Amino acid sequence: MSIDAIVTRRSIRKFRPDAVPLSVIQEILEAARVAPSGKNDQPWEFVVLGGEEKERFCACMEAGLRRETEKPLLPESHGGLADAWNTLRIMRQAPITIAVLNRFEGTPFAEIGEGRRIGEIIATQSIGAAIQNMLLKAEDLGIGTLWIANTIFAYPELTAFLETEHQLVAAVSLGYADEKPNARPRRPLESMVTYRL
Repeated sequence: MSIDAIVTRRSIRKFRPDAVPLSVIQEILEAARVAPSGKNDQPWEFVVLGGEEKERFCACMEAGLRRETEKPLLPESHGGLADAWNTLRIMRQAPITIAVLNRFEGTPFAEIGEGRRIGEIIATQSIGAAIQNMLLKAEDLGIGTLWIANTIFAYPELTAFLETEHQLVAAVSLGYADEKPNARPRRPLESMVTYRL
């Protein structure tokens, strides 16, 4: 994996319809598999969705967004619904979407104790490392990606479709990019670092 991928990687929101070979998807997942994780717990699981299965996943996402409009689970987050609808459009365009699960936890809508919450945070950090590995490997292979958190708006519909009680943490849509976005602004290093040497 090239260090250049860290700088050149972009979030892709326009994809070509070309199929992504299974061998390429497996290389991307292998990069995720070897990510670091707290106590080497490797909390991640992946469900690769393409073709009709991806379309069914997207239909469940749409049903969840419609339900969220009428009977919200996240009423304080309704400002993000327009973006979630745009995310659905992107997911439908991308040939592949990978659902990313935390195999140690269930729904984030349940009350859990302090100890489990700490474990959930550690697992989520580990899963974030796995997803970052996926994005960087995909960049090296010429595959565009979009890291998706808007699945939270359709959480019950998507987990029912996946037939899982594991926590749905995110999704990653991938395919051949049909755009070359410019780099987005980043805060300067001095605005985010305090040195206490």
